[in-house]
Amino acid sequence: MPYAIPTAPVALQAPALLRRELQDRLDDLARTHRVPGAQLALDTGGDIVAVHTGTADVTTGSPFTADTAVPLGSLTKPFTAALVMLLADDGDLDLDEPAAEHLAELTGTPEVTIRQLLNHTGGLPTGPDSDTAAATTPARYLTAVCTARDLLFTPGSDFSYSNAGYVAAGRLVETVTGMPWPEAVRALLLEPLGILPAFVGDTAPVRPVAAGHALNTATGQAVAARQNLAPLEAPAGALLASALDLVAFGSALAGRSDLLPPAVAKEMRRADTAADPGTLADGWGAGLALYQRDGRVWCGHDGNAQGTSCHLRADPESGVVVAFTGNAGGATALWRDLAEDLARLTGIRVPAEVLTADRGRPVGLPDCAGTYRNGTMTYRVAPGPDGAPALSVDGDLPLPLVCYADLSCDLRDPATGHVEPGGRFHRDPATGTIDRVQISGRTARRADDG
Repeated sequence: MPYAIPTAPVALQAPALLRRELQDRLDDLARTHRVPGAQLALDTGGDIVAVHTGTADVTTGSPFTADTAVPLGSLTKPFTAALVMLLADDGDLDLDEPAAEHLAELTGTPEVTIRQLLNHTGGLPTGPDSDTAAATTPARYLTAVCTARDLLFTPGSDFSYSNAGYVAAGRLVETVTGMPWPEAVRALLLEPLGILPAFVGDTAPVRPVAAGHALNTATGQAVAARQNLAPLEAPAGALLASALDLVAFGSALAGRSDLLPPAVAKEMRRADTAADPGTLADGWGAGLALYQRDGRVWCGHDGNAQGTSCHLRADPESGVVVAFTGNAGGATALWRDLAEDLARLTGIRVPAEVLTADRGRPVGLPDCAGTYRNGTMTYRVAPGPDGAPALSVDGDLPLPLVCYADLSCDLRDPATGHVEPGGRFHRDPATGTIDRVQISGRTARRADDG
């Protein structure tokens, strides 16, 4: 995936007119998708256009403003990755050395490198849920999760999205800098970018913050959701930020800021040849998802906390950066619709999701049935009522699978029949048997043949 030197800013219609049109679309789409509040910020490489709408918290009725900070969820990870990359640029660590050289709790997986933590190719499981993680310490968490027994594949050979890898990356930052992760990200990234820091769990936030929301299906009303991230998971998901904050960070990732040296930003955007993230993105770099669209490669990340949906995309070639935050689950669909409007209004085709190629007609895949595990998570594939395979995760309601000859699969909503990209199965090259499944970027290893 080659990257071009940034070119001239994108020429658009007058910013004031564009702002009015985007405001109207954001207002309409927020109502359509039942999202209490949202923000959109667009940096054309020359002008910044930002709009916001609605309510930050339905419990208090506080308005959404341009400065309102939204729980970013996994969009925190690129910030943690940038910290590690800056430390590597300063010579404090080597990305290709074993992470266990700095963290004794990773001695159970001594071959996993620092770079593999950042690009999810270390084979580490995702880690336990937040409630379980809250009852332990980072060292005990990593010692329990990062074991040879639980490795999903040989490090550096495949991709599996892992929160545990970012707990380890955060611990690495703390070990090298001598600062707690919140202090390090504040001092080295947020404040230099002009971002007022906010974190999940702040008891007295210094800026307006938004609550996430769930939809009460009985009443159709939005209800505020509680964020339950464990403190040790902070490097994987604790930041709050506005769309304007994300645009400032995105400009740095695109190589248009003094915060990240151009070589560091370029290295973060470099695709790892072993990283096939499936439905998450077209490729993966050091902490960044990569998206191909119209001959260009955008970088960014998505994030979902409890009842929020946040998205960042940056095009290093043109310097265009787009950021969106919304405070309800329906904001993901809002983001996709808004991306279509951006293309219509500006000609900027933002890759809101991965484009799926035509894979032909569905096929039967009877040998995919079995139990697969990712740490404590169990994926069960078994024939459904119609004989076609169905997937259940940790005992949840099974979802029918639509399988294809290339071993990819979609998930079908049994209520609506709507199909969403699901993931893919893997065959062991030596035996030809299906030995792994990747769903939404997370890989699980076959545990039995049943």
